[in-house]
Amino acid sequence: MIANLDKNVLVFLLASIALIVFPHIYHIPINIFAYFYLLIGWRFVGVWRPHWLPNRWLVFLLTVIGIGLVYLQHQGIFGRDSGTRLFVVALGLKLMEIKTERDLYLVTFLAFVVAASQFLYTQSLVMAAYILLVCCTLIATLVCINSRQPQPWDALKTAATIVVQALPIAIVAFILFPRMEAPRWMLLNDRQQARMGLSDMMEPGSISDLGQSTELAFRVQFIGPMPPPAQRYWRGPVLSKTDGKRWQPSPHQGFAQFMDKPVFTGKPYQYTLLMEPQNKNWVFALDMPAEFTQPLARNVTYQLITSANPDKRSEYKITSYPQYNTGYITRIEYADAIQLPAPPSPEINGLVTQLHGFDSPPEVFIKALLAHFHNEDFHYTLTPPIMDDKPIETFLLKTRYGFCSHYASAFVYLMRTAHIPARVVTGYQGGEFNKAGNFLEVHQYDAHAWTEVWLEGKGWVRVDPTAAVAPERIEQNINIDALAQDAVIQFASDADTKQASAWLKHARELLGNVDYNWQRWVINYNSNNQAKFLANLGVDNLKAMIYWMLGLTAFITAVLSFILLYQRPKTTDQALRHYQQFCRKLAKYGLIRQPGEGETAFAERVKVALPQAGEAVGQITHIFVGLRYGRVARSEDLQRLAQQVREFRVEEIK
Repeated sequence: MIANLDKNVLVFLLASIALIVFPHIYHIPINIFAYFYLLIGWRFVGVWRPHWLPNRWLVFLLTVIGIGLVYLQHQGIFGRDSGTRLFVVALGLKLMEIKTERDLYLVTFLAFVVAASQFLYTQSLVMAAYILLVCCTLIATLVCINSRQPQPWDALKTAATIVVQALPIAIVAFILFPRMEAPRWMLLNDRQQARMGLSDMMEPGSISDLGQSTELAFRVQFIGPMPPPAQRYWRGPVLSKTDGKRWQPSPHQGFAQFMDKPVFTGKPYQYTLLMEPQNKNWVFALDMPAEFTQPLARNVTYQLITSANPDKRSEYKITSYPQYNTGYITRIEYADAIQLPAPPSPEINGLVTQLHGFDSPPEVFIKALLAHFHNEDFHYTLTPPIMDDKPIETFLLKTRYGFCSHYASAFVYLMRTAHIPARVVTGYQGGEFNKAGNFLEVHQYDAHAWTEVWLEGKGWVRVDPTAAVAPERIEQNINIDALAQDAVIQFASDADTKQASAWLKHARELLGNVDYNWQRWVINYNSNNQAKFLANLGVDNLKAMIYWMLGLTAFITAVLSFILLYQRPKTTDQALRHYQQFCRKLAKYGLIRQPGEGETAFAERVKVALPQAGEAVGQITHIFVGLRYGRVARSEDLQRLAQQVREFRVEEIK
């Protein structure tokens, strides 16, 4: 019954469970989170006030309330979120019913499930270390339950020892055990948990909304030198259709067979791109991707698309060329690239006429328009004024405050007014270099929009009007920490770097490098990566994998068994060392304790052989048995045992 349960064990278990559930504050509704901690707080009080715990009718009412909370927040029968909420509520309710050791076991095992559910949300190294620590506390709880001397600190040391001993076998199983990928239809994804990122539609403010997001988009590691900042354009959706406000992809996406293949020149860049989980099947390759492998494919707008599950972190090896010629333009492309929702206004036509867009070659008009953006009073800002009515015309002729999407859409609109094929390209530009790991980190605040203009003999040519207004946006990263909320964007510079704490910057780079390698080599260790890794070691079939796994597991088990079974005597506890000293004294008289002979039986045999020492032998044996097998060990008993063994003299027996 509950009165027989050790309070230290209960407190230790409740503290462990409180730590396990706490990271779910970001994953479950606040009312369910508060409900759970109300229950666990109630149970804490019940450790010292058992009569305050609820009876079975009140537990039934709490269960109904818990079911009601889960139902109100439910998002389907299956799925990550529904299951996690149900387990958390069930764990809290089960705490109110702890009465026997069996309940302690059940609660502990349920807590392991809740701990494992954290990895359904995040697989970071920090979370893995945290879950490992809390799982150690759960193992320590099991040690306390099964120990006759439940001391939390000693139980933690025992649990840590168990975990350390299990790690080698866990690593072998992780590397060699065949990894099976679940079919995509079996994945229980919670699509309602939308991830922030680029959309396939652009309108005023759509990209600037990402301007203050520090969420990671992808990481890139180059083989050899990386391109200069002005060439770090990561190609995403290409938008051709517009209603004057919104830009969307062309509805004609199924004519790849009529497209001219790009001709690549210049220096290629080879790199490994690690995409973060996202909702879209886009891969943001360096403009322009030339070589890639499955599951990647290039669509008619030269954007890379993956057939793999985008909800999982994926790694791709790509080769890109910054210099290319896409060739001729098809009739459908041309029609899409000069489409306007309505005839331009006289003011727009007047601006194009002023810049000689109707009577000069396209290259001349492009230079004139870029010079217009640079020389006139245009500003680059994350918080432009609202322009609901005719946003392009309002931006060009009135406000002149805008983000990259405003400049890209206005540039394309003016090109099309002059009957020059043009379109908007969205993606990312730049990236922060991590010196510790030698890779680029591209965040959501690096989201960018630029344009492409089709020129005779050159194909689609990239033109970034933002570079004419804010060239530092292309050469430097946005300083997200110093970003002013009211207007002008600030950029990271050498002065900012010098002012920042060098050790803090270095520490952040080291942590980023550790996380990058953790994601690449551990989290992204799927069946394909496993096959490649083991093939390099000469393990190229399932039979060899099983043999290696069994062999290494047997070897590790043998080593651990040797360490555990053949320990030196000095590693035993103090009471046993004193008793062994007592046995050595008796061995001088031919009284040797036999294997399997208990302490009490041995003492009775000694008393028969040495009746004059019977009292001393009985006292020493009684103290040792109490220390060795008793529920409570006292330091004064250990001192008394040491004293009596020390005073046990050979002369007294003669």
